[in-house]
Amino acid sequence: MNTYIPEMCEITGVRHEAPQVKTFFIDWNGKYEPGQFVELSVLGYGEAPISISSRYGEPFALTVREVGSVTGALHRMSEGDYVGIRGPFGKGWPMKAVRGRNLVIVAGGIGLAPLRPVIKEILANRDDYGKVILLYGARSPWDILYRREMGEWLPHINVEVTVDRSDVDAETMDWGAWKGKVGLVTRLLEETEVPLEDAYAFVCGPPIMMRFVARGLIEKGFTSHRIYVSLERNMKCGMGMCGHCQLSGRYVCLDGPVFRLEEALRFIEKPEETAGVMG
Repeated sequence: MNTYIPEMCEITGVRHEAPQVKTFFIDWNGKYEPGQFVELSVLGYGEAPISISSRYGEPFALTVREVGSVTGALHRMSEGDYVGIRGPFGKGWPMKAVRGRNLVIVAGGIGLAPLRPVIKEILANRDDYGKVILLYGARSPWDILYRREMGEWLPHINVEVTVDRSDVDAETMDWGAWKGKVGLVTRLLEETEVPLEDAYAFVCGPPIMMRFVARGLIEKGFTSHRIYVSLERNMKCGMGMCGHCQLSGRYVCLDGPVFRLEEALRFIEKPEETAGVMG
């Protein structure tokens, strides 16, 4: 497979997840690992790096938020339309390292999408992993991703969800007022008893959220080499050629997007606050 040339692939299904967020199922047969990404192209609009949100061996899926011209054009497409895919690219989550270990997964907003393959992999091989906790924060009840799937996850892993605000517009939403937790995802981290012994943490979300989550994990006793974060800012070509994602001599698209925290401190906003906790 030539990673320089997009392969034209058919959209086989589209699922609405949240306002401005859809999951696109695409007929693409590339081999990939949890945490990697592809370059998705829409003819006439360009291409954009998108995290893979499916487990290899299951229908290939991309969960995409509408934020620009490429993703906007994608959101106007439907089953039977064609998009270009090239990849996969990047370094994914260290699934081999966490096999047999406890795992804390912390996600904010669309950051759950690159972690969905991790959850799916664990569910498919549940006996190979220890205790697994998912802490997920969304802006509102409307913005919770994969609500249909979380019921399937619950018997196998501990799932805790919070929203920044709980107001529900009865005119547009018919599933009732939110009765769950309200507050930032860091509140879940403070209130949840997370395993420390033989445990790793995977974190993905807005940079400021990852900064405070990393700080909270370290305060609980995690070491920086057992915390992994996914950094996807400024990626463009996916091959380290355009230089958009170069930070402190590293290319996020080549060396990441998944990094150990100790490697990623130079990329996180105000890293000195997290570094200070590390001592």
